[in-house]
Amino acid sequence: MARAENSGDEVSSEPPPRRARGGSVTLRDVARFAGVSSATVSRVMNNPEAVSEQLRARIEVAIKHLGWVPSAAARALATQRTGTIGAIFPTVANEHYASAIQSLQEAFEQQGYTLLLGCSEYETDRELRQVRKMLERGVDAFVVVGDTHRPELYPLLEQRETPVVSTFNYSAKSHVPCVGVDNYRAFFDLTTYLLELGHRSFGMLAQSADSNDRARARREGVRDALAVQGLGMNPAHFVEGFWSVNEGRRLFRQVVDSPKRPTAMICGNGSFAMGAMLEAMSCGIDVPREMTIAGFDDFELMAELPIPITTVRVPSVEIGRKAAEMIIAQLDGKQVESLEFRAELIVRASSAPPPKKR
Repeated sequence: MARAENSGDEVSSEPPPRRARGGSVTLRDVARFAGVSSATVSRVMNNPEAVSEQLRARIEVAIKHLGWVPSAAARALATQRTGTIGAIFPTVANEHYASAIQSLQEAFEQQGYTLLLGCSEYETDRELRQVRKMLERGVDAFVVVGDTHRPELYPLLEQRETPVVSTFNYSAKSHVPCVGVDNYRAFFDLTTYLLELGHRSFGMLAQSADSNDRARARREGVRDALAVQGLGMNPAHFVEGFWSVNEGRRLFRQVVDSPKRPTAMICGNGSFAMGAMLEAMSCGIDVPREMTIAGFDDFELMAELPIPITTVRVPSVEIGRKAAEMIIAQLDGKQVESLEFRAELIVRASSAPPPKKR
């Protein structure tokens, strides 16, 4: 039997357990095998700096030999927390959502939390079902996207005193703490930039706004910026659809096949912008001499196309990291305030004055 260090640990006189399946091994078994108390094993797991390196190594050998995995159920019973955070995103195929998810995971891991991910596919009913399932599993808090949800979602979380942070949008009217950009302001400013170049005829490839408040805010930003100049958009030049590069190509073709094509095409997301650029090249449209194309998201490929695309950049990594900080602060009983990140306009080769102004 290994001797206990001078730490006040009681050495068990029972024989060490045989190596068994991890599910049948307990913390007490590990303590007996290492010749220490159960409290010492707990201390090594929760605060390893509090014990000597030699003692920590001995316990780690016991854990490895026995294949022990701490019981999440036991920990949850003791702390009233499961150490898991739920995150519901519309999709993981979007480059910026993927970056934010990775940032969230890294930040939560550093604080000892595990991220549990759901994908709603922009369906609010599906999102609510996923939230309920995660609540059944005892998640401690939630990260969601935007502010368009089933009306019972936020009251449900409030009733259960479950912290939540909304991401990728900023609004002073948000019902919960939020972190992101003001999508309305981002597209108002983008449209103003194109107006300053001299454009007066605009088209827009808009993402469906049925369950997407960010897409709705972007189209309103475009319309209001035009209205300030006494302008509107030809109904034939405003089209909407679900996001994808292929959809962007189809919608772009629909607009340019209409009479008197616009000189500036604003795309509501990065996939539409890349689809529009590819279709413009296929149609033989000279970008930006004949038409300016501008987009959103700033996906990596947008800067690598033969004609790099002017776009609005969203700091997705920073949004994910800050959302994690806000969640952890709430779990620690602190009050948090919403935070707005500034969307950045990245001007590239796809934008120029219209032909008559050149």
